[in-house]
Amino acid sequence: MKQILLTGSAGFIGSKTAETLLEKKYQVIGIDNVNNYYDVKLKQYRLRELKKNKNFTFYKNDIENKDSLKRIFNKHAFDAVINLAARAGVRYSLENPFIYFSTNSMATLNLLELCRESHIKKFVLASTSSLYAGQEMPFSESLAVNTPISPYAASKKAAEVTSYAYHFLYGIDVTILRYFTVYGPAGRPDMSIFRFIKWIDEGKPIELFGDGSQSRDFTYVDDIADGTVKALKKVKFEIINLGGNKPYKLNYAIELIEKCLGKKKKVKRLAFHKADLKGTWADISKANKILKWEPAVNLEEGIKRTVDWYLANKKWLAKITL
Repeated sequence: MKQILLTGSAGFIGSKTAETLLEKKYQVIGIDNVNNYYDVKLKQYRLRELKKNKNFTFYKNDIENKDSLKRIFNKHAFDAVINLAARAGVRYSLENPFIYFSTNSMATLNLLELCRESHIKKFVLASTSSLYAGQEMPFSESLAVNTPISPYAASKKAAEVTSYAYHFLYGIDVTILRYFTVYGPAGRPDMSIFRFIKWIDEGKPIELFGDGSQSRDFTYVDDIADGTVKALKKVKFEIINLGGNKPYKLNYAIELIEKCLGKKKKVKRLAFHKADLKGTWADISKANKILKWEPAVNLEEGIKRTVDWYLANKKWLAKITL
């Protein structure tokens, strides 16, 4: 049974990726510092579900601490590392850019260095579609992404190029995945889909930046997890988009939520944020060719599943702080 070190395992994408790995009979060693960037009750919920599987081992640990990380590496014989631990969120990165670089950039260096020391030859890194700001859509991996417009995007770019250096110097096989607007059950409460569902259901005004005409290449979390596990394939070094390949206006996503809940929105309009992208759209031809991956869940079905999960867990989700 192959052992995978999965960082960020209490996170939204991390926990679903752990679940997918466990279903495929991998042994998963999860690391997460369970920080309070958003309400930890969601992280605790995800961890409780994962701990039901005997092939899941969890360490509450911070990947910024290389010494404690090294002790974990010394305890296990990892076949690969999947680094999904990150500080996420474009807007908050403008308020506290230092934590974004220490987690997204320096901590990635810690993991790469420990892979080198431990002779681990496969490394998967989660990156972001935010790097494509200002580029022509659909976004292709061949585009030069040298103009990040947020510290978050810049910190992810630093992690990408550091990973390339370790591939070039030490032969580590690296797959970098650029995720596009991930949503789904047990999602992050700082992201629009979760917030809109909760606000509309509770009769509170949704906070809408701009007029809602901005488009997003929404991608269901199960599809993202599937692509992340497939990225364990040997590729030498590749950057690969994982996205829905079909951008939708934010207003349409809100309409779907209203339909599923049987309720109408109230709106509090806010100015469009300078660090946000007007639109995202992934060219996924590379993912299809190399990983044999394509999304299986469209937005209509994905929103329905997400609302159904919310309604089934509504009692304790009422206490979640947004």
